[in-house]
Amino acid sequence: MFTDIGHRFGRVEPRRRMRDYVRGLLAPVARKNSWQLAEQAGHTTPDGLQHLLSRARWDADEIRDDLQTYVAQQLGRKDGVLIIDDTGFVKKGTTSAGVQRQYSGTAGRTENCQIGVFAAYTSSAGRALVDRELYLPKSWTGDPERCRAARVPAEREFATKGALARAIVLRALSSPLPIAWVTADAAYGQEGRFRRMLELAGVGYVLAVPKSQFSLAGPRIDHVFDQAPQQAWERRSCGPGAKGQRIYDWAAVQLRAVAEFDCDDGQLVRRRWALARRSVSKPDEIAYYLVYAPLEAGVADLVRVAGARWAIEECFQAAKNECGLDQYEVRRYVGWYRHITLAMLAHAFLAAMTAREAEKGAVSVRMPRPLSSPWRKCADSWQLSLPDTPIPVSMR
Repeated sequence: MFTDIGHRFGRVEPRRRMRDYVRGLLAPVARKNSWQLAEQAGHTTPDGLQHLLSRARWDADEIRDDLQTYVAQQLGRKDGVLIIDDTGFVKKGTTSAGVQRQYSGTAGRTENCQIGVFAAYTSSAGRALVDRELYLPKSWTGDPERCRAARVPAEREFATKGALARAIVLRALSSPLPIAWVTADAAYGQEGRFRRMLELAGVGYVLAVPKSQFSLAGPRIDHVFDQAPQQAWERRSCGPGAKGQRIYDWAAVQLRAVAEFDCDDGQLVRRRWALARRSVSKPDEIAYYLVYAPLEAGVADLVRVAGARWAIEECFQAAKNECGLDQYEVRRYVGWYRHITLAMLAHAFLAAMTAREAEKGAVSVRMPRPLSSPWRKCADSWQLSLPDTPIPVSMR
């Protein structure tokens, strides 16, 4: 992995520091900030790693491109799904680039935080984060002095999360990643521009939408399924979860075609659907999707892609818990992109190693978390683990 990206660093010092930084992110370090990563690497101070994130000359976007190539090689499959979602990074103060009080889905409430829009790639081989953009609210883009202090590029203008997501998808589609489908939650699925972009690119999608969404100039999507007979609902699994198979009742309705996007030389090549997912235990809880799919795709395929959206949540959890995605202490714009990109690289390496072990038939093993307690279990009793330093006679 290091040999694939080493050429992006013009000098040997930042190349070695990048290697030490990523190895530290992969190591069982209690908290993966510059101080503890430096200690893990054997550095006397964190100055070198902090320089890597702030002032060293290298382009995080080039590393992102290499990351996408690496994921394509390790996890790329023809059934690949690109997933779009955002996550929050709770922060104190007002100087971290993009920070303000805003809703964070991670915290489930309004917090003082940064928001990153991410893409994950998932296939039958595994899953990994492959792109990222920092959301800058208008409170930032409308304050040039504040942006200069955080080293936000002068050309960076306000962009909605939807616009950031569209840019991410277009980059992914031009990368080596084999992408058959795109999925996202209702925050992105409800945007007509987002759906139209995918249709123009000829990429299938299964996008969550709010119940008030209209289905191609027809009735609201929830009204469509209110009229569905009970036999239209089929119990299916949309994939395994932490507690076993994710079982829901599903119903699908074909929608009329749009000749401009769904036909080629007068022949239908794409089909549109409305899809609904109903909770088994709480039938009033129904989620809705708009679908743009290849002609040969069936309901089972649509359900599988809809269920793939959870993969990005698992990526966030693993990248934060195991690779320090959210444990940075940088405040400037460039530092955020550099840390996040290297953490994504570390996470992709773990995903690739897991995929290789799975191909060999080995049991997947999670990285051990650092033990913060001095107590250790020995046989059937607990003991206090102390340094191997003799106790003075006066203390015995």
